[in-house]
Amino acid sequence: MILAELYLDENNLLRYCRVEGHAKAGVKGNDVVCAAVSVLTKTIVLILSGREEISIRGSIPERGNFLMEVDYKPEGRDFLAGAGGFLLEGLLSVEKEFPSYCKVTIERRKFNGT
Repeated sequence: MILAELYLDENNLLRYCRVEGHAKAGVKGNDVVCAAVSVLTKTIVLILSGREEISIRGSIPERGNFLMEVDYKPEGRDFLAGAGGFLLEGLLSVEKEFPSYCKVTIERRKFNGT
């Protein structure tokens, strides 16, 4: 099962995302659930990494593991709201369609610097 944890700050902006595991909804290389989650996480990194007002740190220590932390300047709030919403809605959609293979948790917390 894929477990996705997202943490939002007090402004409901994405600040942290961790995705672990394998869906095992199909044979390796043909798993639609893993493919969907991979596309979502790769896309969020690509769109956020090109923004000067948003900084990301993260790692992919091994296949099936993804970690991303996000900081932003005030002028990056609107862009981060849209990008974070894209990731959140995408992951929730995968969970809704494939609940036996993907679980998403969302927490709100206070982060330093916001």
